[in-house]
Amino acid sequence: MLEHTSYAILPSEEGGAEEQVHEVGAVESVKWNGKVVEGTLTEGAFFLYLLNDQTLRFSVHPFEKVSTDSTLAVVEDEPVEDADYSDTDAELFLTYKNLQVTIKKNRLSITAQRNGKTAFHLSGVSFTKDKKVFGTFEKDAKTPIYGLGEKSGFLNKNGEKITNWNTDVFAPHNKDTVELYQSIPFVLIHDPGETTTGVFLDNSHRTEFDMQTFKDRVRFSAEGGPLNTYIILGEDIKDTIRGYTTITGTTPLPPQWSLGYHQSRYSYRSEEEVREVAAAFEKYEIPLDCIFLDIHYMNDYRVFTFNKDRFPNANNLIKELNERGIDVVPIVDPGVKKDVEYPVYREGVSENFFSTYIDGSIYYGAVWPGTSAFPDFFQSRVQKWWGHLHGFYTEKGVRGIWNDMNEPSVFNESKTMDLDVRHNQDGKLISHREGHNLYGLYMSKATFEGLKELIPNTRPFSLTRAGYAGVQRYSAVWTGDNRSHWEHLEMSLPMIMNLGMSGVAFSGADVGGFASDCTPELLVRWTQVGAFLPYFRNHSVQDSIYQEPWAFNKETMTIVKKFIQLRYQFIPYLYTLFHEAEKSGVPVVRPLIMEYPEDKEATDISDQFLLGRDVMVAPMLRPGQTHRSVYFPEGTWFDWWNEEEIEGGKFHLVYADLETIPVFVKAGTVLPFGDEVRNTKEQQRVSLIAFSNGDRDMRGRLYEDDHISYNYQKGEYVLTDIVLSSDGDVKTYKQGDFESNLVVSDIKIIGK
Repeated sequence: MLEHTSYAILPSEEGGAEEQVHEVGAVESVKWNGKVVEGTLTEGAFFLYLLNDQTLRFSVHPFEKVSTDSTLAVVEDEPVEDADYSDTDAELFLTYKNLQVTIKKNRLSITAQRNGKTAFHLSGVSFTKDKKVFGTFEKDAKTPIYGLGEKSGFLNKNGEKITNWNTDVFAPHNKDTVELYQSIPFVLIHDPGETTTGVFLDNSHRTEFDMQTFKDRVRFSAEGGPLNTYIILGEDIKDTIRGYTTITGTTPLPPQWSLGYHQSRYSYRSEEEVREVAAAFEKYEIPLDCIFLDIHYMNDYRVFTFNKDRFPNANNLIKELNERGIDVVPIVDPGVKKDVEYPVYREGVSENFFSTYIDGSIYYGAVWPGTSAFPDFFQSRVQKWWGHLHGFYTEKGVRGIWNDMNEPSVFNESKTMDLDVRHNQDGKLISHREGHNLYGLYMSKATFEGLKELIPNTRPFSLTRAGYAGVQRYSAVWTGDNRSHWEHLEMSLPMIMNLGMSGVAFSGADVGGFASDCTPELLVRWTQVGAFLPYFRNHSVQDSIYQEPWAFNKETMTIVKKFIQLRYQFIPYLYTLFHEAEKSGVPVVRPLIMEYPEDKEATDISDQFLLGRDVMVAPMLRPGQTHRSVYFPEGTWFDWWNEEEIEGGKFHLVYADLETIPVFVKAGTVLPFGDEVRNTKEQQRVSLIAFSNGDRDMRGRLYEDDHISYNYQKGEYVLTDIVLSSDGDVKTYKQGDFESNLVVSDIKIIGK
């Protein structure tokens, strides 16, 4: 113990020689082709163009010819054709509608103005001899910063230094655990009442956003490649997120069963145990949509196999559960066991599907199956091969896949592949140093597109641990190996809110905590939170105590069951929010500052969240806690439980016993509310709960379709806008062609 303690406090190398940083210098030549400004610098080259009246893209490369190529993150990136260009001896100007960009020539800098207001100023670009590239942009010292995906810590990232390198972290996550499973190099700089600017550094090397070293500047950097950057000048946070998801894509409407309650453990080790779990849910009449199979279902951890001793009749098991309304989601890792008798490995070798060194030799690393090879998902043909392999599951009735270990995680000192492994991007070779953060994204793409092809006209469910910007197009995200710590429950809230502000609308954390031992009280409080988050799964590690709803005692089970049932009653509202997320990019779960962008009290609130615009949740996050301070934004709010009217614009002390989580609804809301069901496969009637707004109308919205197919894209849906007068008169306005389950006659008005 003393050795480890002494080792931990050995003197560091701080104060030694610093790496010398060089400026890219002045603009030396310029070419305008009608869409793009290109130029050379004292060191390197650059380009800049406008995508629309709020977004620009620029890239600076100190070492190579700069390319307009993007990563897989980007789906829409075309320069406008009618921007106005002009220049003087000192400056270049590019203008489109209300957006004007100025480039200074004597020392490269970029200033962007929208509606005459400066919203972004890049004050310098520099580099080091080992090909790190840096950019610096200015901001007010106290301006909040959001985004960067699932990072630990609080909501506002101002004052922090955050790096992006996908990493499998089983050790307890805390504020200092900066590098986790997702790398989303996108920040929102929000000055309440002024401007909101998004900065997306589309560079898949290890990147860093330093909001700590300089109080009035942000330095962002990459350990290779160009400073390839998109700048979104939004009206507010929502508008900026819409701009970002226009570039990287929105979260597609998921199958409704993926929004139900999911039960998992590492692992349910046999068919008998899986059946026992399903039977317990039925016995206690607890709703359930899905059971997960972790790695022990496989034959010695070989993906696309079942262990014949533990799962001798997997086909029958899955069919039986499907008939009872329960989907089965198996885990699929990227590591393919090195075994010449294993068909997946043999085919991967013979077809050159695996990641290799530059000499063509296969890279091998140790993971759960032992020595393993790793598919080179960067190749389109490998994606198709991998996707097709999932027929092994879909022919048994599986409609969802869980991707894990895809950082990629390897059991070695670096925790990943050798950085000199080469990946083949359909003819372009890149090192793992560049491809590492993209690996999980490409695997998610292969999985999602493979499932879509194998189960036609069926929305698949894909869950991933690792990813990069744009991962929302292919997978839901869970926040990885958390623990049964109250601190982890609290930390999950800003992680999920920042994921939402980074484009990922479908996310959640393992309810109850994955590692360590849960307690009855923690399970209750975490289930209460999970019931209102986009993704709702209980999952725990082997060697920990079980934490299924019935695992502790009758009192705990009763409360847990109550909130799982409540989740299903909120699904009509939740599903409508997912429809909105697909259309607009605006997340399902939102920080208060998103809906109240001028409210400075809301800038740092990490322990409350909004479900959509009008439902506010303020969880209890400490053992034994029954009272807490809750901030209510402007307007009138109603307590969900006792229907008490609460004045906004101030803090209130609220009470919630163990059977209650503080939930509040904004006055003027009409909430679509479902009846109790066993799972989402049952037809659910939807009634209305309205919250009085004095003499003003109350409003709500309900989206419905068949819950599973892509027919909604052909008009087979119904979107109902609901207007309820203070006198109780109801008007509905419908779009689409689908039979609605809305029961308009069943209306409850709170507060009148």
